[in-house]
Amino acid sequence: MEAQVLSGGFTDPAVQSAHAFRSVMEAMARPGTLHAVSGAVPPAPLSAAAGAILLTLCDTDTPVFLAGAADCDAVRSWLAFHTGAPLAGPSHCMFALGTWDGLAPLSAYPIGTAEYPDRSATLIVELPELSTAGSVLTGPGIKDKAALSLPEVQAFQANHALFPLGLDFIFTSGDHVAALPRSSEVG
Repeated sequence: MEAQVLSGGFTDPAVQSAHAFRSVMEAMARPGTLHAVSGAVPPAPLSAAAGAILLTLCDTDTPVFLAGAADCDAVRSWLAFHTGAPLAGPSHCMFALGTWDGLAPLSAYPIGTAEYPDRSATLIVELPELSTAGSVLTGPGIKDKAALSLPEVQAFQANHALFPLGLDFIFTSGDHVAALPRSSEVG
């Protein structure tokens, strides 16, 4: 087994996964805020934040879809070794990871059902930059309004219109994470 597959995981899994989980939950609870996530050194092309999120949220019961450049031998092997998460197609995944363009079309992912809206996918979107400027956000967890550098606006407006169904989004860049739950309105 290659050394890169064996390395790059958390050195202190209990503490580092707890910190990463807290950062993701804070980002989901407060859309438009940035949070640092560290501890993972995944293979290229994944960011440190995306690697930490995968290590924290994925296990043998969470099917993952790797899109575009993220669907490579190095990432597949690393994910399998460190999490045991099975790979799945977009229509059967709980998490999908890739760039915005690589994850298209959004209609390929489960949005939940009226009985089980929680059976939707969460997309982990790798971005070159992430900032608290750009598209205006309102909704739960936002006092008045917030802003986030989204790759586009229309797709997130259409996703919000499906509420309580829809997709949730986690954005990563370097060692930072932000989130946009389906309950957030994008103006």
